[in-house]
Amino acid sequence: MKSLMTLCFVLTGLFLKAQPVAGYQVGDIAKDFSLKNVDGKTVSLSDFKTAKGFIVIFTCNTCPVANAYEQRIIELNTKYSKLDYPVIAVNPNDPGVQPGDSFEKMQERATEKGYAFPYLLDPDHLVTKRFGATKTPHVFILQKTSAGNRVSYIGAIDNDTEGTNTGRTNYVEEAVNALATGQKPATSTTKAVGCAIKWKKS
Repeated sequence: MKSLMTLCFVLTGLFLKAQPVAGYQVGDIAKDFSLKNVDGKTVSLSDFKTAKGFIVIFTCNTCPVANAYEQRIIELNTKYSKLDYPVIAVNPNDPGVQPGDSFEKMQERATEKGYAFPYLLDPDHLVTKRFGATKTPHVFILQKTSAGNRVSYIGAIDNDTEGTNTGRTNYVEEAVNALATGQKPATSTTKAVGCAIKWKKS
């Protein structure tokens, strides 16, 4: 973990001033949102009529930690979209600060890696701040209920940032598996580990 985090600091500007972000807590109802997908179309959670919930992941092109998790994010969507818990990826970074996270670069990345899930740009950080995301990657699992999309888990994908821990704890998988069987996740919050979000310069 240390080597990736050091690289993240050096290459992607963890030194940038952090923005105050409060955001959702477990149990809150998340508002719907509309953001532009890499295919040019606007995507909202309400578009997914048969979804039972969502794995909302704030991620990006440029963070070494997000890159280390990229294949695992692809695999999460492959596995859990079948259970009606699709991945919704959101790039929170400002391309003026991090050019590698421009919309065009997002399109290139999604095509190159064959993303089968939405990859959305949040140009003004409105959705990012509403959720309270601070890192890439940062996960919010939503469960669709009669009251709305309830936040059921917030934090990391697992405890294996480097991808080398054979005994990893898969927080997101365990949480979705519990929700899919009508139970509450045993672990509902963990610490997100990754690169700081690149906010617009004020």
